[in-house]
Amino acid sequence: MSEKLQQIISKQNNALVSNEQKVEEVIQLVGFIVGDEEFSIPILSIQEIIKPISWTRVPQTPAYILGVFNLRGSVIPLIDLRARFGLELQKHTEETRFIVMKNGDDVAGFVIDRLTEAIRMPKKDVGPAPDTVAESDTMIDGVGKQADRIVTILKVHKLLERNF
Repeated sequence: MSEKLQQIISKQNNALVSNEQKVEEVIQLVGFIVGDEEFSIPILSIQEIIKPISWTRVPQTPAYILGVFNLRGSVIPLIDLRARFGLELQKHTEETRFIVMKNGDDVAGFVIDRLTEAIRMPKKDVGPAPDTVAESDTMIDGVGKQADRIVTILKVHKLLERNF
């Protein structure tokens, strides 16, 4: 191979490497409101989002567990995030939704006040969870910073954890 051809190939390879470094890693989230706060979870952990349907109360479960509901033949626990976060309970509205989340074999439905939007955020704009609680106990995975707001990113595996 001629020296000139070798230089051209080397130059192209260097250009490709620098272009790959320019591509930012982006995380995709779904935002939702519980109380007065906006939270988000990774979009890939959502099985589906539905309007509220009827559920059956299960005795001797914590207050934040509303019961179970039937989703196409699967019995899924229903957790009220307002109660889980220690907020005052509220009647369901037209904007109330159930987000069915999954992590491996764990699946549960969560009652949220309303959806906000799909969020694409550069990974560099996500900071660690605040140092206010022990890292192993917190449901907060990180805090995303955008121009006009801060979005709390939740750990799906902690939300799905069975502690009852």
